[in-house]
Amino acid sequence: MKQKRTTAAKATPIKLVVVTLDSHLASVMKEAQVSLGKQMPGLELCMHAATDWEADPASLQACKDDIASGDIILVTMIFLDHQISAVLPSLVARRDHCDAMVCCMSAAEIMKQTRMGRFSMDGEATGPMALLKRLRGKSSKSGKGAGAQQASVLRQLPRILRFIPGTAQDVRAYFLTLQYWLAASEENIRQMVCFLIDRYAAGPREVLRGSVKVEAPIEYPETGVYHPGMKGRISGKVSALPRKRGKNQGRVGLLVMRSYALAGNTAHYDTVIAGLEARGYQVVTAFASGLDARPAVQAFFKDKDKTTVDAVISLTGFSLVGGPAYNDAGAAEAMLADLDVPYIAAQPLEFQSVRRWEESEHGLTPIEATMMVAIPELEGATGPMIYGGRDEDGADDMSPHQERIDTLVARVDRLVQLRRQARSERKLAVVLFNFPPNGGNTGTAANLAVFGSLYNTLQRLAEEGYKVELPASVDALREAITEGNALQYGAYANVAEMVDVDDYVRREPHLAEIEAQWGPAPGKQLTDGRRLFILGAHFGNIFVGVQPAFGWEGDPMRLLFERGFSPTHAFSAFYDYLKHEYRASAVLHYGTHGALEFMPGKQVGMSQTCWPDRLIGDLPHYYLYASNNPSE
Repeated sequence: MKQKRTTAAKATPIKLVVVTLDSHLASVMKEAQVSLGKQMPGLELCMHAATDWEADPASLQACKDDIASGDIILVTMIFLDHQISAVLPSLVARRDHCDAMVCCMSAAEIMKQTRMGRFSMDGEATGPMALLKRLRGKSSKSGKGAGAQQASVLRQLPRILRFIPGTAQDVRAYFLTLQYWLAASEENIRQMVCFLIDRYAAGPREVLRGSVKVEAPIEYPETGVYHPGMKGRISGKVSALPRKRGKNQGRVGLLVMRSYALAGNTAHYDTVIAGLEARGYQVVTAFASGLDARPAVQAFFKDKDKTTVDAVISLTGFSLVGGPAYNDAGAAEAMLADLDVPYIAAQPLEFQSVRRWEESEHGLTPIEATMMVAIPELEGATGPMIYGGRDEDGADDMSPHQERIDTLVARVDRLVQLRRQARSERKLAVVLFNFPPNGGNTGTAANLAVFGSLYNTLQRLAEEGYKVELPASVDALREAITEGNALQYGAYANVAEMVDVDDYVRREPHLAEIEAQWGPAPGKQLTDGRRLFILGAHFGNIFVGVQPAFGWEGDPMRLLFERGFSPTHAFSAFYDYLKHEYRASAVLHYGTHGALEFMPGKQVGMSQTCWPDRLIGDLPHYYLYASNNPSE
C-alpha cells in the first residue's frame, strides 16, 4: 500500500460511524479516537452495538442520529430482522449524502446500501464482484476448509485488484476494509480509520487526505491458539502455549472468538483458562477467523485421527458451524461425533448486561435462548450456562462471572473424570418421576414404557461393563421399586435409604430458605421425624430413585407459580443424598415430566440462586425425554 507522509492536520470535523452487532471492539475504537485525535483534531469515532437497542431505546436513537450526520459509515453483522428494520431506513436516507458507506457480513438489505466511490452493491454483480461470487461459491462447497479458503481469497483479492483501474479500486478498498475489520487489533482498527478517511473524505474534509500514514492490514493467524501468558497472546502453533506444570488432570479444548482475542477483550476467557489450570488441566484455547470453528478443532484438538483433548467448551456463545449468522447442524454433529468427548456450549451475555440477567425471572432473552442454547443443542452441545458478560448496560468490555465460571469448571472436571473412570467403578443414579404424587404414578411417562425401557437400559449397562444386579423380569423391577417395604414406612415406593436429619441440616447450604417455606427440618414429607426417606432401590452400582413430590399435596403445580418459594426438605434431601452419600458418578433423569426443572428459578440461563442449579450442583446429568411437545 502506498505510504503517505504524515503532515499536521487542521481541525477539520469528520465523523466515522460504526454500527455492528455487539460492543466488543468499543474499547479499541476509543483508543483509536485518542491516538488519531492528535493527528486529526476534528475526528469523531462513534460505535453503536445492536445488542444494546432492545434494553436501551435511547441507544438506538443515538445510533440513528449519528448515521444521519455520519461522513463515513461502516455497518457489520446486522442480520436479525428487528435489527435490520431498526436502522435500514436511516442507512437508506444517508447513503447518497455521506462520503462512503461500507456494509459487510450483514443481511442482503443492509449489504445493498454499500457505496464507495464508483462501487455499489445495489445492482447485479459484475466484474470483480462477479469473480468474488464465483470464488466464494466454489470455496463454500469444500466443507471444513471453506472458511480458510475464503480468508485466503480475501487476502489475495486486494493484491489482484490493485492493477485493475476504475471501479476495481473501490472494490479493492472494500475488501481491504474487511481485512482490517476481521483482524481488528488496535493497530488494524486505527489503520482502517486512516485508510477510509484517506480514500473517501470528500468536500471540506478532503483536506484530511494524506494527513496520516496508512499501513497495510497486519495479518494474524486465521486459525490459532490464545493464552494470556503467551508472548503476543496469539500464535499459529500449539507448541507456543505455556506448559502446565504439576498435577495433570487432562487436557481441555476451549473455542473462543478470534476478534475478541485480537481486541484484547478477554477477561472472561482468561478467568475460565485460569480456573481450569488451577484444577490441573492443560488448556488449549483455539480460534478460527470465520464463523466455522471446525478448522480450529481439526488443527488443535486432533492429531491425525486421534482426539487430543478430554473435553471441549465453546465460549463463543454461538453454533460450532455458522456462528451467530447461520447453522449447519449436520456438519457440526459429524465433527463432534468424530471428537467423541463431552462438548459444552457456554454463553457470554451479548444482548443484556450481567446485572439485568441476574435480576430477570426469565434469564436469557428469546433471541439469546435461540442463538446461544437451542441452535447449539441441535449440533450436540450440552450443559448451557452463563459465564460472563458486560457488568452494566452500555459497558464496553466483557467481565467474568466468577461463581458461574467456578461451577462451569467443576462440571467439566466431573465430566472428564467420569470419562476416565472404569465402567465397573461408576455409580449411576436413575431418577424416576412420580407425578401427580400418591396416585400410583411412579414411573409413568408419555409415550414411554418406563419400566420396560429401564429394564432394557439396565441390561445394556450390564453388557457394557457396569456392575448391575439385574432383576429377573420387568415385573420384578417394578415391584422392587414401587412396593418393597413401602407399606412398612407409609411411603408410596420402597424406602431404599434414610438420611439422618442432623446430617442433612449440616450439609444443606440453603436450609434457611427451605425452613422459611416448609418449617424446621425434616418437615412433614417422607420422614419419621428423625430421618428423611430416600425412595427407590439399588441394583448393584445402579440406584433407581423415585423423585419426591415437589409441592403441596393436592396442588403440586402451585410451586410453578409461586416466585421465591423453595423445594421441600424431602426433595432437597434426595439430591443431597445422590451427591454426598451415594456419591453418584452421573445422574439420568428418565422419562417425562420431572420436577427438577420446575423448581423456582430462571427459565433459561440459570444463576446460582436458581433451585435446579443448586440441587444438581456439579453432577453430570442426562435427561432422556421425548421432545414431542413444542413447548418443551
